[in-house]
Amino acid sequence: MRILYGVQGTGNGHISRCRTMAGALARQGVEVDFLFSGRAPEAYFDMTAFGAYRTANGLTFHSHDGRVDLGQTLCRSRPWQLVQDVRSLALAGYDRVITDFEPVTAWAARLQKVPSLGISHQACFAYPIPRRGEDWAARLIMRRYAPASQSIGLHWFHFGHPILPPIIDPLLPGTEDDSILVYLPFESLAAVRTVLARFGSQRFVCFHPEVRETHLEGNLLCQPLGREAFKRALGSCRGVISNAGFELASEALTLGKKLLLKPLLGQFEQASNAMTLEMLGLAEVMPLLEANRIRDWLEQDAVGAVSYPDVADELASWLASGEREPLSWLVSRLWNRVCFPEATCDRLTELGLADNLKCGLLLNI
Repeated sequence: MRILYGVQGTGNGHISRCRTMAGALARQGVEVDFLFSGRAPEAYFDMTAFGAYRTANGLTFHSHDGRVDLGQTLCRSRPWQLVQDVRSLALAGYDRVITDFEPVTAWAARLQKVPSLGISHQACFAYPIPRRGEDWAARLIMRRYAPASQSIGLHWFHFGHPILPPIIDPLLPGTEDDSILVYLPFESLAAVRTVLARFGSQRFVCFHPEVRETHLEGNLLCQPLGREAFKRALGSCRGVISNAGFELASEALTLGKKLLLKPLLGQFEQASNAMTLEMLGLAEVMPLLEANRIRDWLEQDAVGAVSYPDVADELASWLASGEREPLSWLVSRLWNRVCFPEATCDRLTELGLADNLKCGLLLNI
């Protein structure tokens, strides 16, 4: 089997998830080529797992001071380049295209009638799951941005629909050092510095795209983006302050780290993510960078870890076998192995979503 795997490169979460899938597919002997779009080619890092990957311009959004900048997004988009990239992408020799919300491979597969499979968090919004801030533009983007002939959504809870648990790189907790990991790439570094400087006795480790070299500024250790350093910091911290992307929150939950989320304003997916984790009792949310909100959160205890199975290996095996097992069986089998903290089970009971919960275990959805 030979697959072309398209990956949305705007956020590092898509890349992290597909790095995990790359290893799982390689273990199954599946031949995979990767194409990334959504950022400048020189802005990718830690890409060894993807071999001789290709890049395209694609489409992305732009932000300023923690908010989607619609004007910059429209001005800097190059739709004619997207059309050219789609038309020039040759898919002869590929048995299937997989797209993680990546438009070039998705639309090329549709035009050339190559079977395509969407594997992404965005795909779960095809179902009536909790959401916030959705409008006609958000609905259009979710449906038409990267269409696939079949889609598999990923989410922290299934809400009664055929959605898989998150795909997470196996992580090991380190010795906790009382630090707080901060990853707010859509906020300005100056704004992050200003609010965190008010907590002089608390040590923060901040990864930010504006940082070029590791340096210490009072109680704030600033570090450039880098996967291995980030994983070490995540494993040893006692909590995470971040925007409301999907992958980092998933990793933090499996390590039992408490979460404080500041969703990117004007971004429907992040608003929905933040609402969902708050509803499940797995995170606290602040609409803006607020010192009082951070102070309250710092004093709170973590709710406990969520145990998710190795979705990547199971999904890669399912793909390599020719998808002989019905998807609904795979979904049920994986959710049967999920365990939530007691506080989350209580929340689900209050919401009337606990019919399939037993001692934190999900059974027979």
